[in-house]
Amino acid sequence: MNNPKLEVLTPQNSQIIFIDHQPQMAFGVQSIDRQALKNNTVGLAKAAAAFNIPATITTVETQGFSGYTYPELLDVFPGLPILERTSMNSWDDQKVRDALAANGRRKVVVAGLWTEVCNTTFALCAMLEGGYEIYMVADASGGTSKEAHDYAMQRMIQAGVVPVTWQQVLLEWQRDWAHKDTYDAVVGIAKEHSGAYGMGIDYAYTMVHNAPQRGTASHETLAPVPAR
Repeated sequence: MNNPKLEVLTPQNSQIIFIDHQPQMAFGVQSIDRQALKNNTVGLAKAAAAFNIPATITTVETQGFSGYTYPELLDVFPGLPILERTSMNSWDDQKVRDALAANGRRKVVVAGLWTEVCNTTFALCAMLEGGYEIYMVADASGGTSKEAHDYAMQRMIQAGVVPVTWQQVLLEWQRDWAHKDTYDAVVGIAKEHSGAYGMGIDYAYTMVHNAPQRGTASHETLAPVPAR
């Protein structure tokens, strides 16, 4: 059986879209800690940049309601046009359709706000009308409640969307630690954005392999002095 969803994500078959990672949209997110949401989104963006994945960034009602896209996200893709629109559904804007088509890849990794509105409508329409495969990054997306996010994910999964997490996408793109051209970038992203996994890498590098500490500032360690 020829099932394209059995194909793993690769740097050659993927593109990515970030939908409405804007402050007013983030204010309404209740399904995930918002600092974790930003961390995961920026980590995902850095992963896409490390593997040269074609990226699209969309915004809605920037001046009228939503505010500007996270600067940390924009800084990952200097010079990339931001596709502004009025519709809650990115698929309704021709610029978005044209950008996806120009990238020429059927597997679309999606992260956005809010899961139950902008993500869901885009995913359903992109599959139905565009023939795309959608990989929804659950932990780089957020809804107005846990129920809103969870049931939106369930609805999309029932329709054929593939649920993923940002670190899963990062490591699926890497696939093999023998791929040295992206090894350092992937490890660097993990150290900065992968929580306990990143801390473990720092520990292993410094305590096991005697690598220098990652920080750029120098600090003198004063020996213990028992109190008298």
